[in-house]
Amino acid sequence: MDKAHMLIQEEIKALKLFLSLFYIIFFSYDIIYYFVYPAMNIDDRSIGFPKGGLGFGMHIFMFLLLPIGIYLVKKKNPYVVKYIIFIGYTLIDLLNNMMIYLDSNQKFASGNAVEQFLILFSPLFVNKRYFWLVSLGMIGKYALLGVVLHSSQVIIPIVLCVILAIISFILLTRFKSYVRTITKIFEGAQQAEKLAVVGKMATTIAHEIRNPLTALKGFTQLQREKHPEDAGYYNIMVQEIERMNTIVSELMVLGKPKKREYKLHNIKDILSYVIYIVEQPALQNGITISTMFDKTLPFIQCDEKQMKQVFLNIIKNAIESMPNGGNIIVEANSFHDNQVVVSVTDEGCGMDQEKIDKIGEAFYTTKENGTGLGLMVTYKIIEEHQGEVAIESKLGVGTKVNVMLPVVETK
Repeated sequence: MDKAHMLIQEEIKALKLFLSLFYIIFFSYDIIYYFVYPAMNIDDRSIGFPKGGLGFGMHIFMFLLLPIGIYLVKKKNPYVVKYIIFIGYTLIDLLNNMMIYLDSNQKFASGNAVEQFLILFSPLFVNKRYFWLVSLGMIGKYALLGVVLHSSQVIIPIVLCVILAIISFILLTRFKSYVRTITKIFEGAQQAEKLAVVGKMATTIAHEIRNPLTALKGFTQLQREKHPEDAGYYNIMVQEIERMNTIVSELMVLGKPKKREYKLHNIKDILSYVIYIVEQPALQNGITISTMFDKTLPFIQCDEKQMKQVFLNIIKNAIESMPNGGNIIVEANSFHDNQVVVSVTDEGCGMDQEKIDKIGEAFYTTKENGTGLGLMVTYKIIEEHQGEVAIESKLGVGTKVNVMLPVVETK
């Protein structure tokens, strides 16, 4: 069952309760107020509706709105039903009051208990737009009647509506907060489930991956000894094989943070190393990488291999987003609030907000052949380093990834 269908079903459940209570209160109140009470001689009022008004015509009109609401529910468009009922009631009640009291000597005495119900029930739809419409609409109706009819009697219902609106606003705020909390818990549970799947998968295949990595590392070291003139390239190959082995280990413990011993490192050195690795493949694809580093970048306390993995993932994603070439800008700036901000900006296809919100989830990827694990590992590493990741993107323009990391003051 998709999210849209679930929301429609919840709206329909709320509507059923809303419509049932609305019509029960609306009809019952008028019957008791205009017929039962006068028949019991509780006051001097005569039995029946006030002269000059719509009488039962008002109730017939409201009753005719019910099949319209049922039709809209069947057409899977239940969200407008509550608006139709409220606007219909407000307009017909306004018209009825105008007909009764305009150019009349009758003392203004209007209202129905259903108005209090409308305001108090509005938070249950968890819709701020509807809440403000009901609250301001009800207050506005009485304010308009007061002006047109030159009556001060509207002050009491206006004050009552304001008090009920304040109570309803508090309830609405609590409901929305509760819904957000439940949503976060549910999303967290989903993420934990995905991480558990990743852990099981990694445990199963880690041994098979590590065996060929061990062999590759051994042969690379032998080649380095045979060709010392190319030792620089072989050293990089050995380091990258070791990093691949580290990635496998990270996947195995992704959902179980472990204590690490961090050391002080210059972020500029880490970024320079990563750029050196990816620069040649990038040039082959028509992509240039520009750097803009502060001259005095402070040290950060980090795991060097993990931090290299983070920026390698981010820059590789930037490269892959530009199949037709372009420019990547890597910036590193320090701020007075003890943070280093590293930004990677590309000129790729960009993403909409819906995709940005899902970035970092297990197995979510925008690539045709991606796994969704790269950025998930990236987010996890930055989280363990007490940092943050923020993504800015526009479709057809490009993407900017900002990584905020805490710095360590050095003497």
